[in-house]
Amino acid sequence: MEVISHTFKNSKTAEIKSDKIIVSSLDDALDLIGNIYYQGFDRLILHEKNLAPAFFDLKTKLAGDILQKFTQYQLALIIVGDFEKYQSKSLNDFIYESNQGKQVNFVKTLDNLSS
Repeated sequence: MEVISHTFKNSKTAEIKSDKIIVSSLDDALDLIGNIYYQGFDRLILHEKNLAPAFFDLKTKLAGDILQKFTQYQLALIIVGDFEKYQSKSLNDFIYESNQGKQVNFVKTLDNLSS
């Protein structure tokens, strides 16, 4: 796992680069939040492939539990990936609603962050 530092809109942002799943449980998310928060980052970029498939199945409640912790610790989260492949209306609605705020955003590419 590699942490790459970016600055987007005057926010110190950490991007996690890995070919493996980084977050598959709430404990994984808490460890990552602590690590990134300790390093002084304001936001975190995770790629879809770094999240367990259960994250995108809202029935598991994994996404809700994890995103609640990001909110609690005031660490904004950007998830990069192709979310059109998910056929779940509830997930698509969740992504839409998340993108209306600033705490959690789902984007197709990092280019979407600079606009």
